[in-house]
Amino acid sequence: MAYWLMKSEPDEYSWDDLLKRGAKGDAWTGVRNFAARKNLQAMKKGDSFFFYHTGEEKQVVGIGKIVGEAFHDPSAGKDEPWDAVIAAADKPLPKPVTLAAIKAESKLKAMTLVKQGRLSVQPVTADEWKLVCKMGGLK
Repeated sequence: MAYWLMKSEPDEYSWDDLLKRGAKGDAWTGVRNFAARKNLQAMKKGDSFFFYHTGEEKQVVGIGKIVGEAFHDPSAGKDEPWDAVIAAADKPLPKPVTLAAIKAESKLKAMTLVKQGRLSVQPVTADEWKLVCKMGGLK
């Protein structure tokens, strides 16, 4: 199983919006970056991801699961090369983990979120996953 971080503007699509979709999840559409698309294509059913609110919040707020692997993004044109996955909410973090807290943790200095902050879909290592979960109040 792999771990990921997926970003969204909370006013456009929030953690609560994904929660409302239930176990069937929702299409994660609108990704228009080739590196992020490559990450979407690498996702497998059952992988976990951090749901990250961008904008003013800048924090990890929940954990989701990939419930459907990459397919052509329906929000893209027929001949455009963009993909989407089906994502579902799993559980909220008891304590959201801010970008400032992640940057302050020396063990997370190589995390993609710190080094390539603008990438909307990014990998997370197993060690990073465990530490962010712990910071967010999960064991």
